Amino acid sequence: MAQNMKDRIAAALEAAFSPTHLSVVDDSEAHRGHAGFQEGGESHFNVEITAPEFKGKSRIEQHRAVHAALGKEITTRIHALGLKISS
Repeated sequence: MAQNMKDRIAAALEAAFSPTHLSVVDDSEAHRGHAGFQEGGESHFNVEITAPEFKGKSRIEQHRAVHAALGKEITTRIHALGLKISS
């Protein structure tokens, strides 16, 4: 069975960072009627991630690392990705 987008995001981040904390929330329904909303969800996500790899990196470097870990396969299929990153 194919994974949903939430599980795909979580799996990619687990594999890349081995986080000590990871929360992936599909917040799509809260954006109904707004740009990028897709019926059935899987368009807007909020991620909280804590991993030692982020220590000493700027916010931009942290965000780039997360986007690189997700890859184009995921980032091009979602509309919005909120990130809260810590080390």
